[in-house]
Amino acid sequence: MSEANCIFCSIITKKIPATIIAENDDVIVIKDIAPKAPIHYLVIPKIHVADLLDAQAPTLMAHMIMGVQELCAQKLISTSFRTIVNTGSGVGQTVFHLHMHLLAGKAMSDF
Repeated sequence: MSEANCIFCSIITKKIPATIIAENDDVIVIKDIAPKAPIHYLVIPKIHVADLLDAQAPTLMAHMIMGVQELCAQKLISTSFRTIVNTGSGVGQTVFHLHMHLLAGKAMSDF
């Protein structure tokens, strides 16, 4: 399922280019175009879901977490990282397709 005007759906279907780090049947991992850390990837489910409140598939987040674990197993990131999932424009969600920010490569002690 995809949304016609969703930039992430367009990336998933390869209508818009992106730097793809990893991909499987369930998720795609791309480089963020405005990185906040030396490593800043987005883990995006291939099913269009607006946010965590809209996520009804019980395995959706599991697939996203397994995608992160696979990046660690392939040594594409270290085992020290931060994940962030924004839900709603009030906390900074700007693309309304569920995604997880994966940040690594520097010390992050601030909240």
